[in-house]
Amino acid sequence: MFEGLKSNTISRLALSRFLSQSLTAGTPGSKSPASSAGGGGGASLLASDSKGGGAAGGGGAQGKTLAPKGDHPSMAFLQSRSISLVDMYIDNSEPVENVGQIHFSLEYDFQNTTLILRILMAKELPAKDISGTSDPYVRVTLLPDKKHRLETKIKRRTLNPRWNETFYFEGFPIQKLQSRVLHLHVFDYDRFSRDDSIGEVFLPLCQVDLSEKPSFWKALKPPAKDKCGELLTSLCYHPSNSVLTLTLLKARNLKAKDINGKSDPYVKVWLQFGDKRIEKRKTPIFKCTLNPVFNESFSFNVPWEKIRECSLDVMVMDFDNIGRNELIGRILLAGKNGSGASETKHWQDMITKPRQTIVQWHRLKPE
Repeated sequence: MFEGLKSNTISRLALSRFLSQSLTAGTPGSKSPASSAGGGGGASLLASDSKGGGAAGGGGAQGKTLAPKGDHPSMAFLQSRSISLVDMYIDNSEPVENVGQIHFSLEYDFQNTTLILRILMAKELPAKDISGTSDPYVRVTLLPDKKHRLETKIKRRTLNPRWNETFYFEGFPIQKLQSRVLHLHVFDYDRFSRDDSIGEVFLPLCQVDLSEKPSFWKALKPPAKDKCGELLTSLCYHPSNSVLTLTLLKARNLKAKDINGKSDPYVKVWLQFGDKRIEKRKTPIFKCTLNPVFNESFSFNVPWEKIRECSLDVMVMDFDNIGRNELIGRILLAGKNGSGASETKHWQDMITKPRQTIVQWHRLKPE
């Protein structure tokens, strides 16, 4: 276990110890049982790498025979990897707000190329409910894989929950784990509204000596405030031919969604009448940028008598090859019930100034 490393490299002594275990492990491609062990005998939970590993309920992990000569592949990875992978998530500073701590352990099954995570307990969580307690659970992700998200059981009315649940991530050769970041996010369950975020922990696995079966107490940190970026748009309406034109000019300071600190943004637009979606348009995808220049115009046929009833739902998305595409932020351009005062004013200016192009920046909303 290496906590509070001042450099971004693993101790070669520790690395060689667990690499030697992987070189002498049993037959590649075998799998550990797909089970979840917990104090409460929870249901089976299984995660896998969607590129090179087995999927839940699917086939076994695809192992590789390692050459006996030269450096192990993970050593080559560590020597050549981009430093931004670790820098993006390393934060040795103390949290400015106390939102509790979480206790968990890690283990690696070299023979079956399986990472074993045990979420044990948390303590001193903040109260999120009016009763003075919370209903906490933990969401688990191995970044940058966004497809497989696992969750613990919900513990009712407690600020010191004990989960004692085990999760298996199958099909992860040790060198592949070096490019993964363990993300534990504690939420408070709410039956009638959106679950509240309590705090989160990011742990780059290239910092961890998995051969030592490390156990951690980590201080939870409040998630960053929802700053999604801004979008520059223009609106123009021609009553004579009933054409509504939306131009997406550019965005700035978009929220990073990928492990490289960037996003792959595109914009999806829906023309709506009331709550009914009528027509969809999309821009191309712009790779690895937080400040894309779109310069895309979309025209819709909207009769004058309906221009006040319709709206444009504009969603800036992050494209993902592996998992589902993620929302970066959105705005609703409408004469009534827009997503904000600037969005409503933009629409009203378009109506009061027909045939003129009205340009305006809008702050993206997370939902």
